[in-house]
Amino acid sequence: TFLSVIIFILFIVGFTYLGSFVKRLLKDSILPRFISDSGLRYTLARMSQYVIVIIGLFVSLQFLGVDLTGLAVVFGFLSVGIGFGLQNITSNFISGLIVLFERPVSVGDRVEVNGIEGDVEEINIRSTKVKTLQNISIIVPNSEFVSKDVINYSHGDSTYLLVVDVGVSYGSDLDTVLKALDEVAVESKHVLKRPKHRIHLRNFGDSSWDMKLLVMIPDVRERYNVLNELNQAIVRKFREHDIEIPFPQRDINFRNSMPKDDLES
Repeated sequence: TFLSVIIFILFIVGFTYLGSFVKRLLKDSILPRFISDSGLRYTLARMSQYVIVIIGLFVSLQFLGVDLTGLAVVFGFLSVGIGFGLQNITSNFISGLIVLFERPVSVGDRVEVNGIEGDVEEINIRSTKVKTLQNISIIVPNSEFVSKDVINYSHGDSTYLLVVDVGVSYGSDLDTVLKALDEVAVESKHVLKRPKHRIHLRNFGDSSWDMKLLVMIPDVRERYNVLNELNQAIVRKFREHDIEIPFPQRDINFRNSMPKDDLES
């Protein structure tokens, strides 16, 4: 009857809202008391939402008087055609389940996909939302995380080895340079004490010694801010110790110069 159809729709809408409510309740209130991993909390909450919606669908169909056995036969015949026509959607759906269970990426991870860096904000059935460093949301199909190379900077450990490059003039005192860079690392509140930072003289460049300061920072998401802070500290520290940061220089020699008489004429 028409009333049964209305009640069926209300059941579907009700279970959908119930699933969303339970997901928020688990993710924000209940699971944080027992699980510290935010990614695992999101996975459990999202799967609970899916289970409630699926249960609601079966209950609604039973209320409507639909024979689930007959539906299974019909869906069996349609599955082949649907499989060919919706291969991309099916692939993304299965990939979404793999991402939720295997967790190669989790909500809050800093990732790089197709050369775009950002933070994972939400993992849905078909796609994952990533907020870029420019505060732009990009929608990435879940299959990208399963079938392609994805850089996950936060997977299992959010610490990061930050490399700071700086050149100093050949006329500098090496021990003074090493001391200045050591002071920069020690005085920074964003540099971990363990493992200890390192200072390398990597190359003898055209115009400078190429120095590298290697420091470990606790959160990879802050690496650009920490790099900016360390670069500014190096400029101030080098000026304090009278250490020169050279600019590129070139010496030009004319091997076959013109005779003086030709120039006067």
